[in-house]
Amino acid sequence: MLEPIIYYLSNLSGKDLDYFLSIGFYRMGQGIYSTHNVFMQDQFFEVSWIRYFIPSVVFSKSMYKILRNNNRFSTQIKPLIITAEIENLYSIYKSALDFDPAISVTHWLMEEQSHNIFDTYMIEVRDKDILIAVGIFDKGKTGIAGIMNFYHPEYKKFSPGKYLMLAKLQYASTMGMLWYYPGYIVKGYLKFDYKLFMGVASATIYLPEKNVWIPYTR
Repeated sequence: MLEPIIYYLSNLSGKDLDYFLSIGFYRMGQGIYSTHNVFMQDQFFEVSWIRYFIPSVVFSKSMYKILRNNNRFSTQIKPLIITAEIENLYSIYKSALDFDPAISVTHWLMEEQSHNIFDTYMIEVRDKDILIAVGIFDKGKTGIAGIMNFYHPEYKKFSPGKYLMLAKLQYASTMGMLWYYPGYIVKGYLKFDYKLFMGVASATIYLPEKNVWIPYTR
């Protein structure tokens, strides 16, 4: 079993983030870490880091439907500023979950630090003036890493989590980026498989033993 690794750096350029993402690392608070196993339900599960090659993603009918259903809302992408409004939405989202997520957005992203070494952006989705969904991602030079998605439970029928993933993908595509890293999936634990909904044909998984990305297969 490969041991988890975490580095805490004083700064991290977009080029550096691209490199770490390309070798199976990901953000944890203000650190950059890699793991290949997670402990859940009193046992270890093997994880696989995944990424999408953005130019090869083909939008399906269901993906277009999600985009259409969310056209009624306003969507804005901008540098991350964690506000009381965002923390309140996260608290509402957290109360509807059947597991224990991070304490707060601030705690998850910043831990006890005041300086963010990542170039972090957020997607705000509003129903008129009401904040209903937030997606957070880190920018590199050639790719982005999707970090958090949360939303008001009353809007679940609009698939806001998937919509935020699609909004991140579209933003990265508009910026001419090649890679979208949504995190990891867990072998034998299907709750994480939603990260594959944008199309397994465009997804690749990382093999740490060989330091290569290969096409995803079930």
